[in-house]
Amino acid sequence: MTRKFLPLFALFFAATLSISFAQDTTHALKGKVVDSVDSNAIAYVTVNIRTDSAAFKSLVTDAKGEFELAGLNTGNYTATFIAVGYQTKELPIELLDHTAELNLGNISLAADAQALDEVVVTASRPIVKQDIDRLTYDVQADPESKILTALDMMRKIPLLSVDGDENVLLQGNSNYRIFINNKPSTMIARNPKDVLKAMPAESIEKIEVITTPPARYESEGLAGIINIITNKNVDNGYRGSANLNYRSPAGGPGVGGSFTLKQGKFGASGYFGGSLSQRPETQSNFERATLGNQPNILFQNGLNDGKSNFTYLGTELSYDIDSLNLITGEIGFNLGRFDNNGSQFSNTSTLEGSPLQGFSMYNVGKNRWDGYNIGLNYQKGFKRNKEQMLTFSYRFGHDKDGQDNRMRIADRINYEVPDYNQTNNGNQDEHTVQLDYVHPVNKLNIEGGVKGIFRLNSSDFRSANFDETSGAFVEAPNQTNTYENNQYILSVYNSYQYKLEKWGFSAGLRAEQTVVKADFISSDSNVDQNYFNFIPSIAVNHILKQGKTLNLGYTQRVQRPGIWNLNPFVNRSNPNFEYAGNPDLRPVLNNTFNLRYSSFSKANINVGMSYSFANNTIQRLINYDEETGISRFTYENIGKDKSLGTNVSINYPITKKLNLNMSGDMSYIWLEGVVDGKATSNSGLRGYMYGGLSYLFEEGWRVNGNFSYSTAYIMLQGQSNSFPYYGISASKDLIKEKLSISGSVSNPFNKYRNYINDMTGPNFTQSSFFQNYYRSFSMSLSYRFGRLKDEIRKNRRGIKNDDVSGGGGQQGGN
Repeated sequence: MTRKFLPLFALFFAATLSISFAQDTTHALKGKVVDSVDSNAIAYVTVNIRTDSAAFKSLVTDAKGEFELAGLNTGNYTATFIAVGYQTKELPIELLDHTAELNLGNISLAADAQALDEVVVTASRPIVKQDIDRLTYDVQADPESKILTALDMMRKIPLLSVDGDENVLLQGNSNYRIFINNKPSTMIARNPKDVLKAMPAESIEKIEVITTPPARYESEGLAGIINIITNKNVDNGYRGSANLNYRSPAGGPGVGGSFTLKQGKFGASGYFGGSLSQRPETQSNFERATLGNQPNILFQNGLNDGKSNFTYLGTELSYDIDSLNLITGEIGFNLGRFDNNGSQFSNTSTLEGSPLQGFSMYNVGKNRWDGYNIGLNYQKGFKRNKEQMLTFSYRFGHDKDGQDNRMRIADRINYEVPDYNQTNNGNQDEHTVQLDYVHPVNKLNIEGGVKGIFRLNSSDFRSANFDETSGAFVEAPNQTNTYENNQYILSVYNSYQYKLEKWGFSAGLRAEQTVVKADFISSDSNVDQNYFNFIPSIAVNHILKQGKTLNLGYTQRVQRPGIWNLNPFVNRSNPNFEYAGNPDLRPVLNNTFNLRYSSFSKANINVGMSYSFANNTIQRLINYDEETGISRFTYENIGKDKSLGTNVSINYPITKKLNLNMSGDMSYIWLEGVVDGKATSNSGLRGYMYGGLSYLFEEGWRVNGNFSYSTAYIMLQGQSNSFPYYGISASKDLIKEKLSISGSVSNPFNKYRNYINDMTGPNFTQSSFFQNYYRSFSMSLSYRFGRLKDEIRKNRRGIKNDDVSGGGGQQGGN
């Protein structure tokens, strides 16, 4: 393994050293103009460059607020920045002989208070922005951010959708990773929808959807990466926000917010939240018809209710040693539980209706989880160029969860399975060490780095059956084992970005060596895997006339099975069904092509196309065992899939007070695989559409209405049903920019969302029906406070582990 990496390490560091000592001879000037409050780009700002004696040149920033000017001689200049609604700013500039390119970074413009008093500014900043490898949704520019949760906001973002079970999908795919502030998080990996439901959208600055991740990102996450950036643009002083909310009938009270603090060289920022949730009783039923020597029909009817609570906190600390050296740290934790009570009535009969088997089962389930992460980053800058950086990062994450199910059986008819208990306690520890280097040369930006990830996962699962003789529960050896799964990933990457006036190019290559060691300690068996991957990524951006851009991207991504896919623990909470992972799963290599057109004028329009394909994909299978009458769910590398799709989003201010927001994604899916030794295939359309209207009334009232529709979800052995979602919300500022109140109603004419899943196999057909509470009413009170002056510095590079797929809401992404 080491020998494979030696040439790559040598090439990377040799290139780094040779570039570091290179000398440049031409002068160029560039930068980006941003708002001093929220750091959002200001488009079409007039930039005047002059010498002491006369004006030299005038230019205008592009839609991203960026500008660049070449051909400058050595000497002193003054740059003047002029924009409507902002105070004019002058900046002295000195170009020295050894400075080939001077990057001014972000130039902040403050709002002109006098101008704002005299004029009503009706233009709004673009909500959606397309970069070379990602799409960015400006949450703070969306008026509904004061009302919605992060999960609700996901419905509005192009390329994202939310399915009937509140799982977020990226272009219809559940394999991706979610980051918070460019970093993985134990809480978001373990409970994505719980965190997103508890997090107020107003604590989020923007959400990035990265569909063509560059080489510095870890290679996993077939669909890409969702990066949530929380509010942290601060000045000297403090700033914060707090949100109180309540949702009914499914839900309860919640609290959340964010804070920032800066004093001299020290800065801190963070986000926090918590919720209590009650899930009223809902119904489920299941029907399975089997073939073979003894064909039969199984019917189950159940009732379920539950309650949960969840708490999270994340903080980032920074200390400016000087203008070139920065230390940052991070601390986060989460804690939660979910208690479930269920009753189920099961009946198996012949095709003619004669009873074969029956029972009633009562299940009390308890789930607990907690996790924390700590990290440390050191960033060194260089005098020759502010964009030249060397960053060292270390991060440790710990996640622990426990599952406890107690099944009690009554009303038995030809059913001899005793009462039983099941427990599964899991631990996940992850150490990450990373070194990154960025070196700009004129219009070329060179990045490279090395990284090591060391994951130590374990699971202790036990099952005990009730023994009538002793009157106690006795451990079942065939359902008890201790499982360890350790994964070691070493990687090196090199990438290049080249920017011209109207063109941008990005290309990179990542090499990864992965070693997996899995041991079943109790049964003395093990699994060893060792594989090597080269992962390319290419992206091209072309700026057309009048704020229009064209993007083309290609990348390969790896899906590594996560602990929830690999864990062989057999969940028998429903005696007629068993659920287990597969420790023999292999990684999957996926190829994706993206083409996107964006127009930023009065109407912001994004239109895209994508094509992806993969072999040996991980599919969730269902097999029916005629001898035991049990259906078994597990994962296998048995599939092929292809997807050809198109997506569109439009944000259009119809009038000064009425705004339209629309988005949609539609793909045709082809799936192939082998189930029980027989070739199986499925295909069809899969997608969603969203539309919303927002109207601003007098006295600060705003009303929003929205509607979305998701098609059936296509799977190898079947599909789930389609469903609509609709709602209306209203908000009002009680104290301008300080205190606001809001309320919303979702799906008022549908009490339940009926989730129907139809599946087939060589010897069975089955249909499941689950109810989720769909109608909801919510209220929210938000308060913002503080005053700030200077921006907190944070490291420009850091750890992003995006390489693992998981169980529910499988996520994958550095």
